[in-house]
Amino acid sequence: MAFDENGKIILVRQHRFPRGYILEIPAGTLEKGESPKRCALREIQEETGYKAKGMTHLITYYPSVGYNTEAIHCFVASGLTRVKTKLDTDEFITVKKMELPKLIKLIKSGKIIDSKTICAVMVYVAKKKML
Repeated sequence: MAFDENGKIILVRQHRFPRGYILEIPAGTLEKGESPKRCALREIQEETGYKAKGMTHLITYYPSVGYNTEAIHCFVASGLTRVKTKLDTDEFITVKKMELPKLIKLIKSGKIIDSKTICAVMVYVAKKKML
């Protein structure tokens, strides 16, 4: 998760098969030998055009613990500065910014369907005791 200079959450809108276009927090896959924190720093910059000075671990969770070992590591970025995006050739991403209360409303209404986004936002809110 990343917040811009005005406190809005930076999201990406991209096509996900088979659901179509969805809003989600920036994310990506670990490269060989890469730490989750380093991956989060890289993906924020590649997808949003913001470089983060720091990353604070929010939560690690296992979305399908019953049948695989996939782990999702969520972080909160800090110290953002604007740089260029570095999208992969198969990525077509639009950056969107949203106030946290509006994003929570979209999660509650079922309009945000990405599990990592829902988990990260709700854990962030719970840790900040905003519920």
